[in-house]
Amino acid sequence: MSQFGRLTKYIPMIQTDPIGQWIIDQENDGSPEHPIQMPFADYSNAANHFIRDVHAFHEHNQDMGLTRYEEILKDNGLAWNSESMKNADVSHLNAQCVLALIMAAVRAERYSDGALLDFFQNGCIKRWLERLQSLESPAANP
Repeated sequence: MSQFGRLTKYIPMIQTDPIGQWIIDQENDGSPEHPIQMPFADYSNAANHFIRDVHAFHEHNQDMGLTRYEEILKDNGLAWNSESMKNADVSHLNAQCVLALIMAAVRAERYSDGALLDFFQNGCIKRWLERLQSLESPAANP
């Protein structure tokens, strides 16, 4: 398997899998007997496997320093916020920075429910994975 194959294998899945959805309680009325459940992002099995594989990739590639994702983004002129990350031109970014974007998106979910779902739905995760794939291609590494 290629260096990033554990992650790039998800490119076709992203094109066909629903990834996830927001679950919004439409049944309860908010009374003490029927409290309304807070909305939450419910991820597909494939999306959950992707998250697991991002963490596994990090564990097997500690030398990339992905726990420093915020610092890596900053060093590349990006901020750890959805606007900066979504607008990042990845065509010139190296693998470490692209992986930092992915790690930052996965970690954002811990602080803001649905953040990762948004990165999937607006095409960022696919774009970032395609950049990793292009960095591995023979044409990108003459």
